[in-house]
This record gives sequence, structure tokens and C-alpha cells, in this order.
Amino acid sequence: MNLFYKLSILMGLVVVFSNYLVQFPVQYIGLNEILTYGAFSYPITFLITDLANRAYGKLVARKVVYIGFAIGVFLTLFVSTNFSDIISIRIAVGSGVAFFIAQNLDVQIFDSLRKKIWYAAPLASSIIGSLTDTFLFFSIAFYATGIPWVTLAFGDLAVKLFIALVMLIPFKLLINKIKDFSDSSISEIKN
Repeated sequence: MNLFYKLSILMGLVVVFSNYLVQFPVQYIGLNEILTYGAFSYPITFLITDLANRAYGKLVARKVVYIGFAIGVFLTLFVSTNFSDIISIRIAVGSGVAFFIAQNLDVQIFDSLRKKIWYAAPLASSIIGSLTDTFLFFSIAFYATGIPWVTLAFGDLAVKLFIALVMLIPFKLLINKIKDFSDSSISEIKN
């Protein structure tokens, strides 16, 4: 299985895992009002998008996003959506909308910065993508529900931004292992 398919499947699985974990506040040292477990896994999606973008370019990175979106939405509906609970449905909708917009924004920003110093593209695209994703997701999923969504959003965002910095380490290690295919013709993926 080539890198494209591995990244696409991994993207979908991380989305499902994160959508499940966002339902659970962190219950330590009073963090239940400001942080969910989904904040720890979701930033991995930006790493996946950025690796696909580095390896294949923005067109194929978008395909990874679309396949990950399809897998994520399909599995989320069956794994973590309780159709008798409106918040569970809003989590699924919020996740889909936020993911789709933030990941496509990440692809565009990364592509525009890809020729700069190695960390500029993944860091800037992940930060802006995380901001977009966090506030779209939390407002769609939890606005007017009585859940402290603003504090949860800021808590999750703080963790996501920290993880965006930490994800520079695996990004740097992994970009040395993949070839930059973006200038070459990969007809099986781009078509």
C-alpha cells in the first residue's frame, strides 16, 4: 500500500477517534470545563495533511482530505453518533464542517509557504487550521446547549497549538523519508 492510501486511511481513523474523544472532558485538576480528550488526537490530522502536501502537492493532499473526510464522517455516524441525542448529531455535523473547511485551508496555506524554511508551512497552516477548526466545531456542536463551549474551545485550542509545535518533530523526521513527488507526474493519484 503506498503512502497516499496509508495517509488517507489514517486521516479517517484519526477523525473518528477524535470525534469519539471530544465527548469526554479531561477529569483531572479541574480541566473538565476547559479541555476534552479530542484535543490531543485531532492535531495529527494536520500532520497527515502536511505530509501529503509535501509528498504529492496540494491536489493530492486535498484528495487525502476528501477520503479522510468520507471515512471519518461515515465511521463517526456509526461509531459515535447517538441519533436520539441532538448534541451527538451536532458533534458529527460540526466535525464534518470544521474538518472540511480547516483542512482545505491548511492545504492552501501549506502550499503557499512550501518553498520557505521547512517549518514555516506546517506551523502556519496547522495554527490557522486549528483556529478555524476549533471555533467552527465548538460553535456548531455546542452553541446554546449549556455546555461551556467557549472555555472548552480555548482549552482545546491551547492544546492543539502546543501539539502543532510538537508535531514539527515528526514532520521534520518524516519529510526526510519521503520524496517530494509534487513536481513529478503521479497519474494514478492525480487522476
